[in-house]
Amino acid sequence: MTHGLPKVEATPKPVETGFEGISLYPGFLGEAAQASLVAELTAALKAEKPYRPLMPRTGKPWSIHQMNFGDRGWISRPDGYAYSSTNPVNGRKWPAIPAALLALWQHVADHPAPPECCLVNLYDTPKSRMGLHRDEDEEALDAPVVSLSLGDTCVFRVGGFARGDKSRSFRLASGDVLVIGGPSRLRYHGVDRVIFGSSRLVPGGGRINLTLRRVTKPA
Repeated sequence: MTHGLPKVEATPKPVETGFEGISLYPGFLGEAAQASLVAELTAALKAEKPYRPLMPRTGKPWSIHQMNFGDRGWISRPDGYAYSSTNPVNGRKWPAIPAALLALWQHVADHPAPPECCLVNLYDTPKSRMGLHRDEDEEALDAPVVSLSLGDTCVFRVGGFARGDKSRSFRLASGDVLVIGGPSRLRYHGVDRVIFGSSRLVPGGGRINLTLRRVTKPA
């Protein structure tokens, strides 16, 4: 048994999302595993404080806070988005990805190489949200993006391959795992809103989203 993640003999079957390559596993993590992981994350985020990114070019603050685990962290810079081995706020290397999240990747990613980045998005106010975007800064686009929701439920939106394409939304609750890969790897997606107060898991309220990504192609 990996700390924070219950032993899984076989990966549960996902529910239908309507998008080929997007798999939703409701309640993949049970309450005990969620609480254990949140405690581990809370301790880590006290040592390495999350920061509020600024939009490229405009410098407008985001409505969320961010942090990274792993060899490479995803960051927003004045000239665009990039991966960096160090935290732009303090210059230190990012903390290691928690073992429970590495085990989660092994269960659902169906990819031969481990993740190099775990992006932490903290939706910590009722106005926190994430506009439609697509994860396209990685070399290893054959690897999926694996997302774990903790805390408050959110309204998650998935669109097409252009920002203005038709989209639909569904809810992601605490413990849900979403895998975005295959033919849907470059679909636009985002968070319309967080249903604040729908969970008591996260201290102080809000939602934690953990996004595991493989950045480089395996040697």
